[in-house]
Amino acid sequence: MEKNSIRRITEAVVIGGSAGSLDVILKTLPSLTTKLTFPVIVILHRKSSFDSNLSTLFAGKTSLRVKEAEEKEELLAGTIYLAPADYHLLVEKDGSLSVDYSEKVNYSRPSIDVTFETAAEAFRENTVGILLSGANADGALGLKAIHSKGGITAVQNPETSEIAYMPNQALALGTVDYILNNDEIAYFINKLSEYRSKHQSE
Repeated sequence: MEKNSIRRITEAVVIGGSAGSLDVILKTLPSLTTKLTFPVIVILHRKSSFDSNLSTLFAGKTSLRVKEAEEKEELLAGTIYLAPADYHLLVEKDGSLSVDYSEKVNYSRPSIDVTFETAAEAFRENTVGILLSGANADGALGLKAIHSKGGITAVQNPETSEIAYMPNQALALGTVDYILNNDEIAYFINKLSEYRSKHQSE
């Protein structure tokens, strides 16, 4: 990742991952700035039985507010929202969240594509999507949707991914702006926050 290459006001960062991505997120959380200037929405493929522990696990790694997303909830800066197990998480055009129990997309619920695509509609060029390790193609078309609206797209470096299939599917579509090593993900998010903070104060 080229340093000082980010030149975009960010309204929300959406992060999606499946098999092999949880450990990456847990290692990223402690390095995130406590002055985060936008919300972060995390969509992980997970089993319902693990539902009650994941937000607590995240909260133990960061001083940022962590919570499971709720219906009609307004997105707030400096908060990490976790998609509920077995529900799609949608971003409405007014910046609120909604949950949905419709059919699975890419064999997944929550689907990364669903959240990425609705975030792209809501925040357009001010959306940032990051796709991590995983064993299916969920998220690739979502990143493409973000890119098509002028947003910023990134994937975990397949060479450092536990399962490279998911980021490779996104790369194959040719709509990825950044390839991030594991230790660059927090830096990337922090630079986005720093840029927004600087330009809000001007």
